Amino acid sequence: MRNGIEESVHRGDIVEVDVAGRVIRQLGDPDRVVTLRSAVKPFALLALIEAGGIQEFDLEPAELAVMASSHSGEDLHVRTLQSLYRRAGVSQAHLGNGSEGAPLDALTAARLARDGEKPGAIRHMCSGAHTVFLLLSRLNGWDPTDYWQPSHLSQVLLRETVARVFATTPGKLRIAIDGCGIETFAFPLREVGRAYAMLADPSAIPSGDARSELARSLTIVRDAMLANPELVGGRHDRLDTSLMKAAPGRVVSKGGAEALRGVGILPGPRTGTSIATASGMAVTIEDGDGYGRGTWAVSVEALRQAGALDPAAVRELARYHRPTIRDPHGRLGAETIADFELAPVGELTR
Repeated sequence: MRNGIEESVHRGDIVEVDVAGRVIRQLGDPDRVVTLRSAVKPFALLALIEAGGIQEFDLEPAELAVMASSHSGEDLHVRTLQSLYRRAGVSQAHLGNGSEGAPLDALTAARLARDGEKPGAIRHMCSGAHTVFLLLSRLNGWDPTDYWQPSHLSQVLLRETVARVFATTPGKLRIAIDGCGIETFAFPLREVGRAYAMLADPSAIPSGDARSELARSLTIVRDAMLANPELVGGRHDRLDTSLMKAAPGRVVSKGGAEALRGVGILPGPRTGTSIATASGMAVTIEDGDGYGRGTWAVSVEALRQAGALDPAAVRELARYHRPTIRDPHGRLGAETIADFELAPVGELTR
C-alpha cells in the first residue's frame, strides 16, 4: 500500500498442524505442493548426526546451527566454519555452492568491496549446509570432489534422510535442482508444517511412527538453532534470527527461497488460546515474493502482446522475458515463463 493505493497483491497459503498431522489452522490450500529449498536444511543435518558426525568431529551447537542455516556470510559465520574445517581436516576449496549473491549481509559486502576482496564460496548462504556433505565425505572416506552430483553417496544419504523425515521412500521423492547446486524436494504444505512440528517437539512423535527414531537427533538440531539464532540467519534483518530472538525457546524458524517458511512452535502456554501442544506452521507466498522476476517477465510479455516490442527487441530482452536460474555448475534450475493472454477489450467494444 502506498498512501492508500494498492500497488501489489500477493496470494499465499498457511497451514498449522500438530505432530500427528492434524490441521489446527489454515488459510488457502494446505495441500499446495512447495519445494523445500533451504527449509530442508535442519532435516538434512540429521544425515550427519545419525552417521555419528557429532562424536567424530566433536561438533559444537554453534557449528550445528550454521550447518542448518542460510547465513548472511558475516565474519561470525565464516570463522565458525573455518574453525570446523581445520579441526576436521576439510578443505573449503571443495565447496560447490558458488558465491553468487554472497554475502547476504550488506555491511559485510560493502566492507569486502571497499577492501577489494572477492567473496568466496564460504560466504555464500548455503556453505553451512554444504559442509554437511563435506563432513559426511570425510567421515566415510568418500571423494569430496563433485559431492553435489546426485550420484554422490552424500546425496544418496540426503535423499534417504529426507525420505525418513517425510515418511516416504527415496524413489517416491519429487526432486528438482536448488539454487546452490544440490537437490531440493517437493511436498504438500501440510507435510512441511508437520516436519516442523516434529522439530519443535520430537518427544511427541508417536512411538509407532518410524520417525520417532529421529527424535534424539531432531532435539539436538532444534536446541542448537534455538541457542544460536544469529548463526541460523545473521545479525541484521534476518527474520528467522529475529523470530527466535524475540520468542526465545518458543519458536524455531527456517525460511526457504521463493517465500517458503517453516516454523516449529514449541509446547507451552500461548496467548489467547488453550492450545499448549507443539505445532508446525508452513507459509508460502504464491508469487515468490521477490527478485523482480515476475514483473520482468510480465512486462516484456505484455508489451510484446500489445505490439510495442518487435521480435528483435524481444530477443534483446530475452534475459528479462524468460529469466533463468542456473546452479553454480551451469545447469538450468528454473525458468520464469509469463503465461497469459491479454484480452483485446478495446477492439471488442468498437
